[in-house]
Amino acid sequence: MNAIPSVAAKRRPGIDQSLPFHPLNIAVLTISDTRTRETDTSGALLADRLSGAGHRLAGQTIVPDEIEAIRAQVRAWAAAPDIDVILTTGGTGFAPRDVTPEAVRPLLHREMDGFAVVFHQASHGVVGVSTLQSRALAGQIDDTFIFCVPGSTGACRDAWDLVLGQELDSRFRPCSLVGQVPRYRGVCA
Repeated sequence: MNAIPSVAAKRRPGIDQSLPFHPLNIAVLTISDTRTRETDTSGALLADRLSGAGHRLAGQTIVPDEIEAIRAQVRAWAAAPDIDVILTTGGTGFAPRDVTPEAVRPLLHREMDGFAVVFHQASHGVVGVSTLQSRALAGQIDDTFIFCVPGSTGACRDAWDLVLGQELDSRFRPCSLVGQVPRYRGVCA
């Protein structure tokens, strides 16, 4: 007797190579008092990963760990019609100057609680309970998505490779956030 594949087997999540890829315009913001363009390995990794995946780097800069500096840059990018997603790196820990969540959370009109959960699950597999030292968060500012991840290069690698690279790929099934970007609305429903 031939076994009939279960419904769950037919719906395994993943990239469907038969579907078209829809590139996003993504900006990278490094939040640090000490990093420069030359020493910003975390921002560089995110820029390389997103470009390598086929997305467009729409902006990249560094601001200090100051609430108003972070908010000013995030607001400017969120208001820019050519930026779909903002990735921030740094300032999500518990050091006295780590203020990224405090700067970004009031700007959100929708918080994506699930991102922190999935990021921590993925991170736990790499760094164990040390993942608790991150206050990663994500959400939407108007129609722009923002993801705030830790400042270590390893955490940025984990965030992109284990979470964001899939969620920001329009070919990911059963669905992708790309279909919620205004110019692609409905494409990935």
